[in-house]
Amino acid sequence: MDFSILGESWTIYLQGFYTTVWMVFVALIVGLVIAIPIGIARNSHFIFVYGPAWAFIYFFRGTPLLIQLYLIYYGLSQLISVQGTLWEDAWFCALVAFVLNTAAYTAEIIRGSINSMPKGEIEAAKAYGMSNAQAFRRVILPSSLRRALPAYSNEVIFMLHGSAVAGIVTIVDLTGAARIVNSRYYAPFESFLFAGLCYMALTFIILWGFRKLEGHWMRHLRPLS
Repeated sequence: MDFSILGESWTIYLQGFYTTVWMVFVALIVGLVIAIPIGIARNSHFIFVYGPAWAFIYFFRGTPLLIQLYLIYYGLSQLISVQGTLWEDAWFCALVAFVLNTAAYTAEIIRGSINSMPKGEIEAAKAYGMSNAQAFRRVILPSSLRRALPAYSNEVIFMLHGSAVAGIVTIVDLTGAARIVNSRYYAPFESFLFAGLCYMALTFIILWGFRKLEGHWMRHLRPLS
């Protein structure tokens, strides 16, 4: 084993690290914005509202992320002209695939969190004189999002790990950087081990951040000592 190659290739890993972080971060933010209305629509009693939401969630949860990336990156050009548009760029196609995938999983998390809402909180909001819309906006949705944090932290980690497929469409993310280093030095153990350690470090940071958020936003649920 020769770990000296890491010192010679740190710029490639730095580029891959930066690409992985910003793509995952943007995908999670945009995906969360999309997921909230979809999760709400999924709980609707009207088929023309929950039907499209159900179809969206079912498709993107029922197919692998890699297949979704292939369909967007390779298949879209067979349906429409992508010349001169962002769809020509691999990073944009990968970002769209990540956004849609994480939006589907996050929407299902939000739906489940809304359904598990304690009835007492809803009754308290109505007893306070709130309308259904006010109770949903001020009590149900904020409380559901807070209680969804533990499950959502898993989705964030899955999205980080799933982003490794971006290297397949020529994007130099962490996995893509490891692939480049391996092709140059024929050292698969060293190159991919270091990429794995970088993913582990990012996972640790995510877990630490969510633990802090849970401690701040859910401290009212702690038992009184």
